[in-house]
Order: sequence, then structure tokens, then C-alpha cells
Amino acid sequence: MRPRQWSKNVFVFGGIVFARELFVPAALVKAVLAFVLFCMVSSAVYLINDMVDIERDRAHPTKRNRPLAAGRLRPATAVTAAVVLVVVALPLALLLNLPFGGGPNFPFALTLLAYFGLMQAYSFVLKNIVLLDVFAIASGFVLRAVGGAVAIPVFISPWLLVCMVLLALFLGLAKRRHELILLNDEAGTHRRILREYSSALLEEMISVVTASTVMAYSLYTFYPFLAHNVEEKAPYPYMMFTIPFVIYAIFRYLYLVYQKNRGGSPEEILLRDVPFLVNILLWGLCVLVILYFAQIRAALGF
Repeated sequence: MRPRQWSKNVFVFGGIVFARELFVPAALVKAVLAFVLFCMVSSAVYLINDMVDIERDRAHPTKRNRPLAAGRLRPATAVTAAVVLVVVALPLALLLNLPFGGGPNFPFALTLLAYFGLMQAYSFVLKNIVLLDVFAIASGFVLRAVGGAVAIPVFISPWLLVCMVLLALFLGLAKRRHELILLNDEAGTHRRILREYSSALLEEMISVVTASTVMAYSLYTFYPFLAHNVEEKAPYPYMMFTIPFVIYAIFRYLYLVYQKNRGGSPEEILLRDVPFLVNILLWGLCVLVILYFAQIRAALGF
């Protein structure tokens, strides 16, 4: 079920944080429940994906240690767990509003179902189609963010969604490059789609995506409105102060990918690389102070 990769589901909290409803108890509970449900469905996705790739993983230098490939987990157990997780998570997604006196949350349930369907399409088809494989991964991150927004519900800026698409493309391309270099001449044998890529092509696309990410995030910080109501403005232009943290995060990740060859597991970089982790924490603190300054000041009595 890859608990370390549940960190990817923090994208679910994007909507509540940037809509400035983090301190609204009902909204926060819904966001946490949405995160848990995405963890359940993504775990089912990982189990099914590992079942599909079990033979290829056994030929991989690191993936051979996964429980299914290594023989520590029986396929029947994995399939049963995946089915149970999905069967439990999807109805709970529909009932997300009931504890708060609301009706069925069809938008969130449909988003979660769309995420599961997209990941199944990736596991069985899209992972073998050049470029669509990384776009499918990126779309999964966007659906996480959309799911978190419709669960509450809150408005999420289109600029923020663009940033998430570009960031996810960056991570996906970096992972493809890592696989290509790690497997070397055997890359095409392990994963057929790797024959369609080259280091030069991936590095060119990474350059395009990283530059686009910085520009998109910068434009997002210039965007003065956070909601459909144009009277509700963000603390413009102070969000611009967070741009250096984003640039450093991208540069640090590129350093780890190109100099340390660590682009295969984004979640490990997030959890283990101290400079990267400190930078993300500082960025998060800066965002919270800027977006919630008025609420923090009122709570402290200033």
C-alpha cells in the first residue's frame, strides 16, 4: 500500500489552505476525511499496479524488493485488499457531508472515482503510451487537488491547478529519467515505454516544465482574487515573497536528480532531504502567515 507515498495526497489540502478556510472546523474535518479516502483509493491503485507489473518488477534492481515481487505478499491477498479499499472508500466519499447535515457529495465521489479510473487506465494502458504516461500521472495530482476542493467545497484558483499540473509533470519526467539511467541498456526490457525516451529528450522537457512552473506560480501570486466573489481579495502582493522558496525547491530537486541521481522516489526526497524539507516547511509557514495574518492577529488579540 506504500504508506510513504501517501505524502502525495497532501495536494488534497491545497483547496482549504489557499481558500483561507483552514481554521474552519467543519471544513478541516472534511479535508482530513478526503485525505484519508484518497489514501485508501491510492493504496488500492498501488496494489493493482504492483500486480500488473509483478514480473517486470522482479527484473528491476530496486522494485524487486516490493512485497508482491519478492513473494512476501500473496496476489490473492493483494487483490482482496484492493477491492475492499475501493468498495469502502467510494460510498464513504458519497456520504462525506452526512455528519455535517448535508446531502450526498456527488462531486467528491465522482472525483475520487475519476482518480481511480484514471489510475487503472494508467496501469493497464497509458503507462505504455509515450508522453501520455507522464500526463496521466500529472492528472492524478490535479484530481487530488480538485477532490480536496469539492469535498468542502471551496473555490480553487485555475492558476494553482496549472502549477500542480506542471509540478507533477516535472516529478514524472524526473522519475522517467532516473529509471532510464538506472536500468541503462535494460530499460526497454523492464518497461517498454522507456524505449521511446532518451536522457536528452527528458532533460529538454524538464527544462521547459521547470521554467513554466516558476512562471505559473509567479503569476498565481500576482492573482489578487481567491474566490468567485471579486470583493474577496487575497493578501496581494505579499504572496510574491514565497516565490524564492519555490525556485529553491526546484533547484534543489534538480541538484538531487542530476548530481545525486535521486529522482526515482519524490516522497523520499520530501521526507529525507533535510534542506529540501526545511525549505518546504518555511514556504508553508510563509504561506500560512500571509494568508491567515488577519485571523492569527484576531486570535492573539492584536
